[in-house]
Amino acid sequence: MITIKEIAGQLGMSATTVSNVIHGKTGEVSPETIERVRKFLEEVEYVPNINARNLAQNRSKIIGVVLKAWEEKYDNIFKDPFVAEMIGGIEKAIREKGYFMMLYISDDIAEILKHVSTWNADGLLLFCMLDDDALRVRKKYRKPIVCIDTYIDKATESFFGESFLNVGLEDENGAYEATRYLLRCGHKKIGFLSDNRMGVDLARFRGYRRALAEEDIEYSDRNFFLLRRGQEARKTDFYRLAEKASPDYTAVFCCSDLYAVMMMNACADLGIRVPEDLSVMGFDDNLFSRLSRPRLTTMHQDAEYKGELSATLLIDMIGGKIPESRQIILKPELVERESVKTIAPVKK
Repeated sequence: MITIKEIAGQLGMSATTVSNVIHGKTGEVSPETIERVRKFLEEVEYVPNINARNLAQNRSKIIGVVLKAWEEKYDNIFKDPFVAEMIGGIEKAIREKGYFMMLYISDDIAEILKHVSTWNADGLLLFCMLDDDALRVRKKYRKPIVCIDTYIDKATESFFGESFLNVGLEDENGAYEATRYLLRCGHKKIGFLSDNRMGVDLARFRGYRRALAEEDIEYSDRNFFLLRRGQEARKTDFYRLAEKASPDYTAVFCCSDLYAVMMMNACADLGIRVPEDLSVMGFDDNLFSRLSRPRLTTMHQDAEYKGELSATLLIDMIGGKIPESRQIILKPELVERESVKTIAPVKK
């Protein structure tokens, strides 16, 4: 790679003049000199040494994106449209701001900590962090961090410092509204389907329970349809739960569109009609919800926007901007489609 000093020598001018033209500082450079330098740069196909420039600015221009993905849940996390759409939003914002994305995925928090502590990234985006995962990363990494959908209590939040925030969703209220919608459609026997009771899914479970309690509908642990870990076990579970759901339940609220569509597929294989025999409600409004037949009634959140917003806020913090709030909480919206049947007059 030809250097600025070598270019200056061949053109018979100072390295400072060549550097000013390359970096757009042309206020005191004549148009003729600018044209001459630019023409030469094209001829030699000059590529700026970004690493050298970033080193001089004490910046790497790299944003680290870390996903903690359960191996038992995903054989490939990008098969989940919600994750793919969110990463697309993150990448778009990072690229448009002139940064580069470094992605690391692991189900082992110890592996994540080992890698994160050695990165020269200017900031981190953390996703799928449960319990104290984010706190453990913060202890190893002191530069700006933005978490996505991470539940951190007020006592722990202060430990993260000013260069931290979380972008989340009104998960509990969203699930509450979803369950209220099913109740308004006349459903009283409503199952809840998830693969855990932690973080986001725990918040949605609480919303579901709150809506039932307001209607004096007694909850039983039998109503919690728990998916086991592992691809084969989970496939079996959907058939088992579909058979259990119909006719004992009239509706199932699934914690994600991915699981809602998988539930509908199991129903179709077993001859259980959706929504005639069983209504299915999702959460996220991803691509699957619009492609499924029947199309899925769900709670909408904009995954791409959530990713784009998270990356933008992180880059703002890298630039020295202190966030006004450590919690940016977005609001989901009900999307009515075809997978929920009204079995009684809809109540206001």
